[in-house]
Amino acid sequence: MDTQSLIYLFVGLSFALYIGIAIWSRASSTKEFYIAGGGVNPVVNGMATAADWMSAASFISMAGIIAFAGYDGSVYLMGWTGGYVMLALLLAPYLRKFGQFTVPDFIGTRYYSKTARVVAVICLIFISFTYIAGQMRGVGIVFSRFLDVPITLGVIIGMGIVFIYAVLGGMKGITYTQVAQYCVLIFAYMVPAFFISFLITGNPVPQLGLGSTVNDGSGLYVLQKLDLVLQDMGFGAYTSGDKSMIDVFCITAALMIGTAGLPHVIVRFFTVPKASDARKSAGWALVFIALLYTTAPAVGAFARLNFIDSVQNTEYANAPAWFKNWESNDLIAWRDKNGDGKMQLGKGDAFQGAPEFAETVGANGERLVANEAANDNVNEVYVDRDIMVLANPEIANLPGWVIALVAAGGLAAALSTAAGLLLVISSSISHDLLKQTFRPQISEKGELLAARLAATAAIIVAGYLGIYPPGWVAQVVAFAFGLAAASLFPAIFMGIFSKRMNKEGAIVGMISGLVFTFSYIAYFKLVSPEANVAANWLFGISPEGIGVIGMLINFTLAIIVSKMTASPPVEVRKLVDSIRVPRGAGDASLH
Repeated sequence: MDTQSLIYLFVGLSFALYIGIAIWSRASSTKEFYIAGGGVNPVVNGMATAADWMSAASFISMAGIIAFAGYDGSVYLMGWTGGYVMLALLLAPYLRKFGQFTVPDFIGTRYYSKTARVVAVICLIFISFTYIAGQMRGVGIVFSRFLDVPITLGVIIGMGIVFIYAVLGGMKGITYTQVAQYCVLIFAYMVPAFFISFLITGNPVPQLGLGSTVNDGSGLYVLQKLDLVLQDMGFGAYTSGDKSMIDVFCITAALMIGTAGLPHVIVRFFTVPKASDARKSAGWALVFIALLYTTAPAVGAFARLNFIDSVQNTEYANAPAWFKNWESNDLIAWRDKNGDGKMQLGKGDAFQGAPEFAETVGANGERLVANEAANDNVNEVYVDRDIMVLANPEIANLPGWVIALVAAGGLAAALSTAAGLLLVISSSISHDLLKQTFRPQISEKGELLAARLAATAAIIVAGYLGIYPPGWVAQVVAFAFGLAAASLFPAIFMGIFSKRMNKEGAIVGMISGLVFTFSYIAYFKLVSPEANVAANWLFGISPEGIGVIGMLINFTLAIIVSKMTASPPVEVRKLVDSIRVPRGAGDASLH
């Protein structure tokens, strides 16, 4: 069976599995739709949480960023894994003990305010739509290459699949679908990593292969060879970073704190029977996540080596098939700046901006690009960072079934997180805005219908953002973490650990943190991208790390305002005490 047929088979079987699980576990009540009935086993929930959180950014984009950023890419590894430790220790068991359905539920009740609940919903929607843009973009990239359709059509197909199992199954369907998706994505990530590690170093374990010598007789270790190769091409050493210490710290902290404030991750800890199970779930999730995250640095390094070996000084007429496959999907481009017919890699951009492909071909058969060439460097090749993991098996000439497996894994990663985010958006609208704020008399059947309609609308918006994304997948996702760190995390943290924090402080803090962080990101990424250089950043902190400053603004204003206004009611202070008492939790309730 040829590779394309294998891809259709693997992707088709995985989709049939997801949809079958969604139909089997269809939610019949709001409790099943929002929190899967509250009885999910901690190990199962840990696996579902890992799939929910290990999105297209983790599977598709993170190793690609590490491949090109080298040492600087380590911020994603440190931030995203460290955040789970913080979540397990500081938030998960207490929120489960509280026994509500959603993050705005906790904030609305803890801060005894419908306004606080609505502000939390607004923060949640900003975070979730920023995050989901990256997932739908990832879906589009996978479909465009492996099913040979345009990225836009790929996003639309992904929207249809998510619609079926997120709208039908709710959290109950999503939980068991995500268990299947975790198994698919981790197998799809590890198998090619084993193959490629063995081919390059002779050691099949990628974590150990990264520290081994290369199989070329040079006696050089993988990272030594990568350093030498890149420096010969005019790049900095792979193992040295360009980012300032303050920026590395802030990006890492924003990703870490943002993890602990992500609503679609937090809500997973409402699905287990009791508070101690929430902590166990977080521990299991960290184990399942570590399998991929300890592998990603090796995958990134191997991908960069293979990419250079495959492309550098190769005549375009003899370019490998994978290069032309991705070129036909607008994700790689080449312009022959010196007229020698060979592809040269180097530091800097190949074109001014992302390539805009023309319908015509050049003298060597390459797809022509309408953009002006960047003439201040020798680099002739543009490559979208998001393709590196997906292209890795093709670059390494692995069997067709491995390529098909990676296609199914990439889709599993993107779709699992997209579904979790859509559920959070729909439940915040139907439960927090309708049931708890504007229409408290709505029936359970009406609330369930509203949740499904909200999920449908959210899918349409998510699809639009996937077609017109504001950056690479991992970059877009990093902004969502910054927004979560600056808005929801302080309100949740102080709601658990400060009896003095009142509704006025929480509301002012959330609004100020969100507005500051979103404005900073929007200015440098949307309004004036040409100004997005270190010299213009506040304190030298990039948009990816600015969530830390937003968080400090949130904490500071919240504390000042709370001290200037009335203390919370006695029953709220008793509620805070009860959340922190280390005993069992009752069932989640709608009240």
